[in-house]
Amino acid sequence: MENQKASIKKIALNYGGIWGVLTIALSVIAYVTDNYLERPMWLTISGSAIMLGIIVYGLKAFKLENEGFLSVSESLKTGLAISLIAAIIGTIYNYVFMTFIEPDFVSQSIEIAREQMLSQNPDMTQEQMDMAMGITEKMMTPTIMAAMGIIFTLFLGFIVSLIAGLFMKENRPEH
Repeated sequence: MENQKASIKKIALNYGGIWGVLTIALSVIAYVTDNYLERPMWLTISGSAIMLGIIVYGLKAFKLENEGFLSVSESLKTGLAISLIAAIIGTIYNYVFMTFIEPDFVSQSIEIAREQMLSQNPDMTQEQMDMAMGITEKMMTPTIMAAMGIIFTLFLGFIVSLIAGLFMKENRPEH
């Protein structure tokens, strides 16, 4: 059992690190191409493909190191560990991005949210707008954004790990 925990840790660090670095690269591309505020579909699809591929390949690596066996619980542990490492790396990058690279990111995002609310709800009263913007501003703090990013990444990692684990599962024969 001790060997499996070491294996999960090694795979999580390797694949979570790769996912984190690829996410940063995608974020840099979005920033350089001026797509960091309004995320286009290609960016969402690319990020999703990276997540799916990294988790599946991480699970395959675990299965290979585990003599060809993979249970659903091992799949979930491995996938969540990979997701946690990637989420931590992404959170650190986002903090650096919002603090040093683009310190106006939050205020620009809030302004875009205001414009979208007005275009989608032209009959919105000033009181409704103020209330909605107050909620938006509270949700756009770096701490809340970091927590939501980690939770969202873990949730998606759980779903992908569960589905992949169900397809890839190979239980050890009972003696």
